[in-house]
Amino acid sequence: MKLGLMTAALGSMELEDLADWASAEGFQALEIASWPRVTGDRRRYAGVSHLDVDGLDKAGAAALRKHLDERGLEISSLAYYPNNLDPDQTVRAEANEHLRKVIVAAELLGVTLVGTFIGRDQGRSVTDNLAEVEKVWPDLVRFAGRHGVTIVIENCPMIFSGDEWPGGKNLAYSPAIWRRLFEIVDADNFGLNLDPSHLVWQFIDYERAVREFGSRIHHVHAKDMEIDRDGLFENGVMSAGMGWQIPRLPGLGEIRWDRFVAALYGVGYRGTISIEHEDRSFEGDEDLVKRGFLLARDVLRPLIV
Repeated sequence: MKLGLMTAALGSMELEDLADWASAEGFQALEIASWPRVTGDRRRYAGVSHLDVDGLDKAGAAALRKHLDERGLEISSLAYYPNNLDPDQTVRAEANEHLRKVIVAAELLGVTLVGTFIGRDQGRSVTDNLAEVEKVWPDLVRFAGRHGVTIVIENCPMIFSGDEWPGGKNLAYSPAIWRRLFEIVDADNFGLNLDPSHLVWQFIDYERAVREFGSRIHHVHAKDMEIDRDGLFENGVMSAGMGWQIPRLPGLGEIRWDRFVAALYGVGYRGTISIEHEDRSFEGDEDLVKRGFLLARDVLRPLIV
């Protein structure tokens, strides 16, 4: 396995400078944020464009690869996480089209993984949204396959605030739904970017998830989760985590990282564990964000060989 980081939390840095820092601090891979340069997405850590896929050509791709190769860095994945099933058909089409551009950019860079969300119409049922998956996702995955790319879906429910209520903006949050997605899109180049933190607050066994879906796990996000017990008491599970799920850096939450990584070894996972920094205790300026990444590095580094 390799230890990497998702670049979005350092959105103020140029990619080359970020790569220099990451390499010097012992990271081995970058998951590169690839939102459009002009975007209306103002979600926290969304909208970051370390890679301008609209302007990327062969020469630019070669130059970037050379810069990273000289620093011993791989690109684990290109990252673009919009709502690919947005109920607004214009917004949905724009998200799907940019995802295609990210896939083409991945091919130019020799990157085999692109991470994204399935998406969801938050006001409709799981069954209705699965019907939308059938309309949208088989074509997207076939497109990725023609470019040698595997799409990896993160399992975040995308429900943190009232404007994402009641269903959240990403359907792929549970094992039962993953099984249905893999039935609808029966393709080898369609899998999971597994983030155990989103399983913790749903009381889903993250070790069992690795064991049962090991062959579908192509990328891993390292983010921890603290459950605020007072918030849980006040709001209850019917609030779907709002008011009591607190994203943390690895080592500062509920996850037993030794057991989670052991489960990954057990299923033969040999990909990247990419630190996804969303911890508000390590925000506010670039140096503090970097300190957060280094804290997570020091927790995970002894487990990854």
